[in-house]
Amino acid sequence: MMKKHEQDLNANAERRNIPEGNRQSNVDRFSGYQDTYDRYRPEAPEQVIDILTGYLQRKPALVVDIGCGTGLSSYVWKNAADRIIGIEPNDDMRQKAIDKLQEQERTDHISFIAGYSNQIPLDSESVDIITCSQSFHWMEPASTLKEAARLLCTGGIFAVYDCDWPPSLHWPIEKTCHELIESAEMLINKHIEDDRKARKGNKNEHLKHIRESGLFRFAKEIVFHHMEPCNAERYVGLTLSQGGIQTLFRHGIHELDSAIDAFIQQVEAYFQGQPREVMFSYRLRLGIK
Repeated sequence: MMKKHEQDLNANAERRNIPEGNRQSNVDRFSGYQDTYDRYRPEAPEQVIDILTGYLQRKPALVVDIGCGTGLSSYVWKNAADRIIGIEPNDDMRQKAIDKLQEQERTDHISFIAGYSNQIPLDSESVDIITCSQSFHWMEPASTLKEAARLLCTGGIFAVYDCDWPPSLHWPIEKTCHELIESAEMLINKHIEDDRKARKGNKNEHLKHIRESGLFRFAKEIVFHHMEPCNAERYVGLTLSQGGIQTLFRHGIHELDSAIDAFIQQVEAYFQGQPREVMFSYRLRLGIK
């Protein structure tokens, strides 16, 4: 028998025309801070293109980037694919991605549309590569993987990749980052009703979901890193762009303000006005149809 909270979730999804398995609270978590997100979050690293095109053995005709946010993981394919479609359910994030089309040359082959990971308005067997950058843990895995398998051509690739947070820099600063993020989630649990909270999956289970779906002939995890220059402003911005902290800002919850101020001072003292090379570590899980 379906539990009452599941019945309520499905009823709410139907009222909002949201495919079953999606939560409006997950979409809403990313509302209102698209500029901060786009300014401080890293673009997808070139290694993603190298790895996936290497497995595909040709230039992809179509790449679909699900949960593309502001397009940071879509635009990286600009010169590496014949066509790129970003799928993003959050209006603020998607509009930022669309606005950026006007800022670049030769973007006729890039588009952004509204959609959910398990209900994408594209033809079956029409896609070479599907990517989910920092986004698969917000999706319902079983239905998302089923939809991905429907869309992919034979030999096509479904790839999920995530950056470890925080980026590697200096252990006391990283410790403070973890504490801020954990404190933000505790305050969300304290102040925000359950039906308004976002729900995310366990990133460590991504490969398990891909393998156990039975939809892919081959699956594996690849770990890599790359270095990026970073100053104090950006490192602080990366931390404050985390969804939990932004949720506090959006709801006017100020209990973490003094800790955030102390963190900013800590980071500025470490950087001393100079840029530093920061290591961003990634875990990519892929399945080949």
